[in-house]
Amino acid sequence: MNEKIRIRVGTSVEVEARWDVPESPNHAIVFCHPHPLHGGTMNVPLLDVVSSSLTERDVAVLRFNFRGVGRSTGIHDGGIAEIDDVAAAVAHAAETYPELPLGVGGWSFGAGTALRWHARDRSSINYIGISPGVGHAASQRMPEPASLPPAHRTFIIGDRDQLVPPDAVIDYATRARAVVHVLKGSDHFFYFREQKVACLVAAGLGLPVPAEEIALACQEP
Repeated sequence: MNEKIRIRVGTSVEVEARWDVPESPNHAIVFCHPHPLHGGTMNVPLLDVVSSSLTERDVAVLRFNFRGVGRSTGIHDGGIAEIDDVAAAVAHAAETYPELPLGVGGWSFGAGTALRWHARDRSSINYIGISPGVGHAASQRMPEPASLPPAHRTFIIGDRDQLVPPDAVIDYATRARAVVHVLKGSDHFFYFREQKVACLVAAGLGLPVPAEEIALACQEP
């Protein structure tokens, strides 16, 4: 089932969103898109593939457009007010599926914004960050690893990422005591490796993904 909805953020902003829901969901996740000023929307190809793969694994996926994107009201705020967009989406998901384990994740700008929400609101739900802007000059400052609340966190990075230094992500994940997966031969956009990313997102969400499948996802194609 696909359903388009709108989510209220505070008193003045509404973001457009969509649910992709299998017949019998066993988990739910909120997924955040890449940078709005560089073409990022909830419908970028990587998020389309990951969402489709997750629903096949019986995960309900909520995607949304950050403020100022598509039919979402408001204006881009450089990743500050966007933290409230994440908070509203997570609250909506938790209210919609209160019985399901819930996670939050994102790609690039979305990954960084989701992580800052995780830190600000002291969340303990599973977090999955695909190429978060650790060490990128144009990114908002990431929370100090030691300041993060206890939670299961997964970071996914390509070893040829041209925008985010892979070593910086690996170091950050290590200091945050998080799981980190490095995709051999992949850059920031994960072209032709979208299904591999989806596998690692599923594992980070807590689904029973075989270790062999995870290892294969990280191998050179």
